[in-house]
Amino acid sequence: MKILAIDTSNHPLSIALVEDQQMLCETTLNLTKNHSIFVMPTIDQLMKIAGWRPTDLDRIVVAKGPGSYTGVRIAVTTAKTLADTLDIDLVGVSSLEVVAAPIAQTEPDRPVVTIFNARRNNVFAGGYMAHDGKINTWLDQRHTSLDELVKEINQRGVQVYLVGEITDDFKQIIHDEVEPKLVKIVPQSLGIPSAYQLALIGENAEPVKQLDEFIPDYLCITEAEFNWQKKHPGESKESYVREV
Repeated sequence: MKILAIDTSNHPLSIALVEDQQMLCETTLNLTKNHSIFVMPTIDQLMKIAGWRPTDLDRIVVAKGPGSYTGVRIAVTTAKTLADTLDIDLVGVSSLEVVAAPIAQTEPDRPVVTIFNARRNNVFAGGYMAHDGKINTWLDQRHTSLDELVKEINQRGVQVYLVGEITDDFKQIIHDEVEPKLVKIVPQSLGIPSAYQLALIGENAEPVKQLDEFIPDYLCITEAEFNWQKKHPGESKESYVREV
């Protein structure tokens, strides 16, 4: 199976071409750049390197969030457009799971909790464990305060790895509030998403049944929508769309 995997859901951009679980080529840019400018040229460059044509693709796998609102939209829109144009399968995978997967596979006896910085001391978080070669959910993905996540880790009383966007402020809170034996923070270098891992997860996953209905997992509304709802209590999301 020939797969194009796309992840622009956060600060890094990662794109890979994978055939039968073998990575042919992968590009990861961990730069502050506009993903919308680089995503299609990067795909085109990798296709040329691999000697593939668009019609050679069997499946597109995309990181569907959570993460940056703009970044998630770029990846999902690109993936949906290509899948529709080429009439091939589309698979969406949690962006949190993509980061956790390599660690979970090498440490199958301990859960891996991925954290993305959602600002104002909030995080996107999800926990995962590997079993029989598959990644299973240990902690449902959510948008929550770091304090609430810390409380749940303490309550579960299970040793976990923490990986992802863990700022110095987050490290201090974790150090102060989590039982020391319960958490090991993974080096930041291992928290960069890999489109190759994304492809491996998505190869055997169930494809999207209705392409038009496939939407990102934002997990929370945008700040603009939150502010609008405060000013227009009781009005629907449809009203917000018309107003904006």
